[in-house]
Amino acid sequence: MAKSKKVKKKNTKQHPNQQNLKIVTSSTCQVCKQQCARGLAYLEQMSQPGKIGFGVPCILTKKQT
Repeated sequence: MAKSKKVKKKNTKQHPNQQNLKIVTSSTCQVCKQQCARGLAYLEQMSQPGKIGFGVPCILTKKQT
């Protein structure tokens, strides 16, 4: 009978204190109660016509890891 190999789960963190931040869109930044400088800059950038945004990392909505 063959033994099954245990597969170790890889840790995607590059550093032990690295945090995972959620990516939020401009609509989330617009209704946020604590608007940060990064979010306000993203809102200003997205208010220009023809801009396409993929979101911005939000320091206020940290993922629990």
